[in-house]
Amino acid sequence: MNPKGGVFSFSIAFKTPDFYPLAKDVNILFDELEAVSSPCKDDDSLLHPGNLTSTSDDASRLEAGGETVPERNKLNGLYFRDGKCRIDYILVYRKSNPQIEKREVFERNIRAEGLQMEKESSLINSDIIFVKLHAPWEVLGRYAEQMNVRMPFRRKIYYLPRRYKFMSRIDKQISRFRRWLPKKPMRLDKETLPDLEENDCYTAPFSQQRIHHFIIHNKETFFNNATRSRIVHHILQRIKYEEGKNKIGLNRLLTNGSYEAAFPLHEGSYRSKNSIRTHGAENHRHLLYECWASWGVWYKYQPLDLVRRYFGEKIGLYFAWLGWYTGMLFPAAFIGLFVFLYGVTTLDHCQVSKEVCQATDIIMCPVCDKYCPFMRLSDSCVYAKVTHLFDNGATVFFAVFMAVWATVFLEFWKRRRAVIAYDWDLIDWEEEEEEIRPQFEAKYSKKERMNPISGKPEPYQAFTDKCSRLIVSASGIFFMICVVIAAVFGIVIYRVVTVSTFAAFKWALIRNNSQVATTGTAVCINFCIIMLLNVLYEKVALLLTNLEQPRTESEWENSFTLKMFLFQFVNLNSSTFYIAFFLGRFTGHPGAYLRLINRWRLEECHPSGCLIDLCMQMGIIMVLKQTWNNFMELGYPLIQNWWTRRKVRQEHGPERKISFPQWEKDYNLQPMNAYGLFDEYLEMILQFGFTTIFVAAFPLAPLLALLNNIIEIRLDAYKFVTQWRRPLASRAKDIGIWYGILEGIGILSVITNAFVIAITSDFIPRLVYAYKYGPCAGQGEAGQKCMVGYVNASLSVFRISDFENRSEPESDGSEFSGTPLKYCRYRDYRDPPHSLVPYGYTLQFWHVLAARLAFIIVFEHLVFCIKHLISYLIPDLPKDLRDRMRREKYLIQEMMYEAELERLQKERKERKKNGKAHHNEWP
Repeated sequence: MNPKGGVFSFSIAFKTPDFYPLAKDVNILFDELEAVSSPCKDDDSLLHPGNLTSTSDDASRLEAGGETVPERNKLNGLYFRDGKCRIDYILVYRKSNPQIEKREVFERNIRAEGLQMEKESSLINSDIIFVKLHAPWEVLGRYAEQMNVRMPFRRKIYYLPRRYKFMSRIDKQISRFRRWLPKKPMRLDKETLPDLEENDCYTAPFSQQRIHHFIIHNKETFFNNATRSRIVHHILQRIKYEEGKNKIGLNRLLTNGSYEAAFPLHEGSYRSKNSIRTHGAENHRHLLYECWASWGVWYKYQPLDLVRRYFGEKIGLYFAWLGWYTGMLFPAAFIGLFVFLYGVTTLDHCQVSKEVCQATDIIMCPVCDKYCPFMRLSDSCVYAKVTHLFDNGATVFFAVFMAVWATVFLEFWKRRRAVIAYDWDLIDWEEEEEEIRPQFEAKYSKKERMNPISGKPEPYQAFTDKCSRLIVSASGIFFMICVVIAAVFGIVIYRVVTVSTFAAFKWALIRNNSQVATTGTAVCINFCIIMLLNVLYEKVALLLTNLEQPRTESEWENSFTLKMFLFQFVNLNSSTFYIAFFLGRFTGHPGAYLRLINRWRLEECHPSGCLIDLCMQMGIIMVLKQTWNNFMELGYPLIQNWWTRRKVRQEHGPERKISFPQWEKDYNLQPMNAYGLFDEYLEMILQFGFTTIFVAAFPLAPLLALLNNIIEIRLDAYKFVTQWRRPLASRAKDIGIWYGILEGIGILSVITNAFVIAITSDFIPRLVYAYKYGPCAGQGEAGQKCMVGYVNASLSVFRISDFENRSEPESDGSEFSGTPLKYCRYRDYRDPPHSLVPYGYTLQFWHVLAARLAFIIVFEHLVFCIKHLISYLIPDLPKDLRDRMRREKYLIQEMMYEAELERLQKERKERKKNGKAHHNEWP
């Protein structure tokens, strides 16, 4: 359910009242609690059937039964001890912490801003103190005006667009057909979800002068819980804790240890004894758990409006993007599965795999020095069949499809983001001028210049200093990429050394499959190295980003994100690039092998081709990486929270768990990681790279990504709702720097898939043989009958007596024919040993090379043209949305004019009543 919301604002004169009443200190540990006159109950904290956003009926029932709302509120841990003032924010510190003076000054200034405060000690540890903060209406109104918080002011007027008769008839026919289909099983039940008023109203920046324009049923519920917490956090970030220009803000107190934690409260428990169908949801957290984080609703759409209301626009946009990406994976996964099944169904008709399986008389040269034996080509029959499953006639089509799919995904996401931005009032929202980072201020406080936006002096970083820091940072990035390449080089040496070891193994299973065993163990070792280097990269990225001294938090976040992505991407894909484009390409030929350090012979491809190694690499890395990420995302917080509960039960008994207030429960949960949504985005972006960059070699990658993401959405939802403290709601209008990274991956995928098809797979050599050298040469055909003799034509002949001494195998091959072998075969296009130029390249080699280069050029230009054409044809803003925005702009202007006219008429009537009217009065 996605109700729409307005986006256009109207200009409101800004005026700050001269006087705001200040609240007294409320401290239940030391002072008496001062009663507050107006109740601070939030109607959204309890939801009931019928009207899920109202609690008036429940309150009347409680009062009729002898229990008042304040008495009940005292027990749920969401209110002050009077049961009237809702807790908007929690600060946590230890009494034993020596930063007492800073906290006292900070809390005194908090009270001076008008916030109400109450303190309470922990039930588990008396050294831990919870500071509960509440913002009265006056404070909320003042800062909402300063922060330009958009609030509903008029109900939307929906209109039906003009429809043509022909389209109306088509709609009628479609509606008749839909009666036979299921009733949209993927949509959530509308009766279950609350009617979020702000999504059905035009909104505008809040103004106390024009408060009569806004829809205010109850002042205490006008600002929802997320907005109240955001306003309080905004206040805390601007309060001084010491005298001095830079001694300001909650973040610095958290950094220096004055406070241990700061967070808004969850809206109660996510579980309930009563069924949500019969009794309704207890609160929005319970509702999110039942209709979003529960495994039973894995096939339903996400309640994005509710997610946005509870967690804020930034987190809501992440889940909107993740849901859109997962939905777009369905066609990609279906086509990829079709390509795989096409390979399965055509396996028995594949002439190449038939010839490999029947080639019992073709003896292949050893793939390593000394210990590797001669082998029949037919021994690689299974690998030839598996290769056909991934490398068949549909592979090229699938590569083109995935390149176009990546473009369509990004273009339609732009349209989807525009709709979401419209619904959530984000189109006209601009990020306010960010504050300078404390580290930047401390470093460059001596040199200042005027900010052209704010007109205030601020610290300034010289251009030479900035350039020198960027050069050092870039050098650090280059060095770490070299470390990755060194790790890949180590894996290459491991593969070269162990292939001989496995060839001499006692077990026949491993000895006969030495290359597969080498590849499998190398991939597992590579995965372990990837995980270890990821820990190092995070520390290096932090060090380099802090060395650059970014000016604002967004600059710091973008710089850190780019470094971490580069490190992780190179770390994860470097070995895959090696297997795809370098394995077996520069090995030389028997009798003249190329060697590392003139010692180790470079690894060759399997007799059935190099694609099987690439498939194994991608499959193992993708499955292991996603399994590990899912465990770390959910398993680690679950274990941590379980351990905390276990310690509490051991120390205080299991019955104490029930009596914990909400702030105590939330404090025992895991805090959201320091980098916000960075880990979640990074995991999905790397998966997107795996899904697109080498998809020509592994068509099942989109299917694995789809299955993982279906689980990922619910895992992330469960983690946010149950295992993490409630993050502060923050606004954002897009996914930030990640969109540019996605575009870069889309461009890279076109290039890599072109090279995979042209170089790694046997598509081009088969095509050249079919049209130039096969039985159908010159006939313009390329069927399976045209591939007869391809295997023999793709293998060259080598005279065994020409082996180098260190390469000569221990066996003479007499086990095959009873006499020592004179010749063996190897994959290449070279002349036989008795030709004029022994082992020189044949004409077929140059034909294949030219065809490969031509294919790369044609493929890239064709796909890039299609991508640009699609980008041009798909507008970023849907036409119906553009029309609605224009109409709403017109309606808002009309309503504002009518509202002003009505106000002036009322003032005129009042002046007439009081006898102050004048004849020349206007209007």
